[in-house]
Order: sequence, then structure tokens, then C-alpha cells
Amino acid sequence: MAGKLLKLALALALLSAAPAVAASAQEPGEGLQAIAKFIGAGLAVGLAGIGGGYAVGVAGAAAISAIVEREEMFGRALLFVVLGEGIAIYGLLIALLLLFVV
Repeated sequence: MAGKLLKLALALALLSAAPAVAASAQEPGEGLQAIAKFIGAGLAVGLAGIGGGYAVGVAGAAAISAIVEREEMFGRALLFVVLGEGIAIYGLLIALLLLFVV
């Protein structure tokens, strides 16, 4: 299932990036580099988002269970949920670096 989903995401990334790259290409080899940047940025955001969502889901369920049993655990539980969300933010940061710096 995950392999099919990754193949579909890669195909959609190629199909959506091709017109923008063709319009912006100045030299013959420049189009392939732009496609690689767009695909890399898309994969960075997508995979980091999937990982962050999974981490928040698992940590959130455990946090709710812990808070129900002991209310003073709210601060620690919230911290673990926020740490999972940081993964998605790092993916977005890498994508921005790929698009605008590299």
C-alpha cells in the first residue's frame, strides 16, 4: 500500500512540475535540475508531513490517556505532541532551502 502511494505521489509530482519547468528552462540541462528540485521539495514536505502526522497521532492518543489518569501530566504530554509536529516543520524548512538556496 505504501509503495503504491509513493509511486502515485511521484507520478503526480512529475506531472504537475513539468509545465512550470518547461516554461522556466533557459538552458538544455536546466529543466532536469529544476524538476529534481521540485520533486525533492515535494518529497521533503510530503514525507515529513506523513511522519509528523503519525507521530502526533500516536503521541496525542497516549497523551490523552495520561491526562485522563493524572491531570498534572498535561504539560509533559503537550510537549511530546509538539515535538512530533516539529518533524513536519523541519521538512518544510528543507523544502524551502531546496527551492530557494540550492
